[in-house]
Amino acid sequence: MTETKNRYLSLDVLRGMDIALMIVVNSPGSWSSTYSPLLHASWHGFTLTDLVFPTFLFVVGNAMSFSMRKYENLGHGPFFKKVLKRSALIFLLGFLMYWYPFFEDGALRPISQTRIFGVLQRIALCYLMASVILRFVRLRAALWWGLAILVAYHIVLLVFGDLTLEGNAVLKLDRWLIGPDHMYHGEGIAFDPEGLLSTFPAVVNVIIGYWAGSFIQRKGQNHGTVAKLMMAGFALTVAALAWDLLLPINKKLWTSSFVLLTSGIDLMVLGCLVHILDIKKTRGWTPFFEVFGKNPLFIYLLSEIFVITLFAISVHGGSLYHWIAENVFISWAGGHLGSLLFALWVMLSCWWVGRLMDKRGIYIKV
Repeated sequence: MTETKNRYLSLDVLRGMDIALMIVVNSPGSWSSTYSPLLHASWHGFTLTDLVFPTFLFVVGNAMSFSMRKYENLGHGPFFKKVLKRSALIFLLGFLMYWYPFFEDGALRPISQTRIFGVLQRIALCYLMASVILRFVRLRAALWWGLAILVAYHIVLLVFGDLTLEGNAVLKLDRWLIGPDHMYHGEGIAFDPEGLLSTFPAVVNVIIGYWAGSFIQRKGQNHGTVAKLMMAGFALTVAALAWDLLLPINKKLWTSSFVLLTSGIDLMVLGCLVHILDIKKTRGWTPFFEVFGKNPLFIYLLSEIFVITLFAISVHGGSLYHWIAENVFISWAGGHLGSLLFALWVMLSCWWVGRLMDKRGIYIKV
């Protein structure tokens, strides 16, 4: 969200790695023959794929640790104008993405059945709420606010529902607020894993990412910084496993234990990247991921529009998406490997576009 030259390489590479993995896990050739680490946990539990979205929020916080400094001398009015404008635009892009393709059978697709909350919408809301918190309180106080949010969310989940797919408080609020027609239906019932209530604990991923970015800027890229990032990450991971005994780790509910686990892992991964890239200067492999890191929002939108378009084009009674997956990849490589190769093709296609943009100095920012 700020100029790449003003950030550390480790932060940009982490974001690029996450975007690449996000495209791969969102674009399998066949959901029925996908390697298990590339699938979300069915309910309670944790997989590699469950780390993708919270890591994106974590790197949003990293970027904010740079961009928020530009707002320090702004009055409240200009500050809120900038933050609200950016949040509204990201939210709108997410909504339009779910509405696309806008026409079906020659008629405009009804907005009344379009999903309201989603990935970009959650990013927009988390950015807005984290910006407000960090504007008015110091970072240490913001971390305490984050803990309070996690405790309050734990209580709300237990008081206003249960921890099942059909009876959780996230579902109940969304059903009352926006109705089933505006919710995600991929779980077998109308339930949105990016619902409004579960967006509140997701704000904590952003705040912890902000702390990590600020900490690196204050302490520098050295062994002491790496050690403290690793220790903080380990402590959060242990706390998450302890909290899991009371409130299970669950990505779709974005439970408090899930927030601590993903934040802890992200801190340790970031510590490793600081050591490898900023201290050891082992950078030969980074340009590939930097392409994703320089145009993250655009490349993510491109990947989603690309996949939706392939699904929308009819070929031999099915979609072009499935035709390519079956005939170009799965037919000779087999189900699981072919499915993965198709996902890598989608990811590399988006990387190629990003590479062309990078060569021409085109960076689309919101």
